[in-house]
Amino acid sequence: MVNRITRSDVAREAGTSVAVVSYVINNGPRPVAELTRQRVLDAIEKTGYRPNGIARALASGTTKTYGLVVPNISNPFISSMAHALQREAFANGQVLLLGDAGDSRQREFELINNLLLRQVDGLLYTSVDRHPYIELIQSTATPFVMLDRVDPAQQVCAIRVDERAAAFQATQHLIEHGHREIAIICGPLDMLNTQDRVNGWRDALLQAGLPVRNEWIFATSYTRPGGYQAAQQMLKGRLPQALFTTNELQAFGCLRAMAEHNLTAPKDLALICFNGTIESEYNVPSLTTVRQPVDAMAKTAIEMLKNWSGAPTIREFNFSLQLGESCGCSRSKRD
Repeated sequence: MVNRITRSDVAREAGTSVAVVSYVINNGPRPVAELTRQRVLDAIEKTGYRPNGIARALASGTTKTYGLVVPNISNPFISSMAHALQREAFANGQVLLLGDAGDSRQREFELINNLLLRQVDGLLYTSVDRHPYIELIQSTATPFVMLDRVDPAQQVCAIRVDERAAAFQATQHLIEHGHREIAIICGPLDMLNTQDRVNGWRDALLQAGLPVRNEWIFATSYTRPGGYQAAQQMLKGRLPQALFTTNELQAFGCLRAMAEHNLTAPKDLALICFNGTIESEYNVPSLTTVRQPVDAMAKTAIEMLKNWSGAPTIREFNFSLQLGESCGCSRSKRD
């Protein structure tokens, strides 16, 4: 059995006290002369010593870890956000532990519990059904930032875009193309973000004096199969002139269903979607989509955890409309 290397071994190799080794490893609390510090670092490398993370956490009161809980990491928008958060966390000396709920509320609950038991320094969280376990997190006094819209009455820290305004602009863009019959494929109607996006679609139609047809509201899951199934249902009736899908995956599923009916966008149906990623740019046709500033949002979320005060704070970000081929925009307008 190989003996575990300890700080005493490092101290012996460096010709210093164990306390000095600890000061170097923990970067304090007392200063260490540069030559002595380098001897300790050389001894650590030579002996192969690795600090005990659990012991350091107990001593310092920090685990140098954040937890991230998301509904489903296979969603391109969520994975792009997770990637940006991981990069920002690492830049701030933290490791990001990912918890993928797989669209299961029970699994989400267990993941949060597990991360809290690991005493993460903070949580970043998007709930499966936008009814998050806020009281559970608050009971441990763990800093946390919600990555989506939550009920303002919850009094929590969150980052978000105005999804109602974004949906309004997306629908208005279709109206500016001359379309008067615009359907929507949305998420489950009991979800707060779905309600925001449907209301934005409705606002744009009403402002333009256009009818809001309830039969052209197709609620489904935020997935490719969901978009496919909703589009198949839509194609059984009279085809609208344009369609707003409330996420990118639904748009991909819709395009598959259209292809099976020998229909294309934008020739037969103009299409625009929400929460696009780089996938939208390389699809054929390229998708016109609402984009969120993922990098800026990730940077702010990590800063909110790092500078946690406990005061409820909502940071809202501007969205952008990325023009593609699916809505009917010409290349010159997209450029």
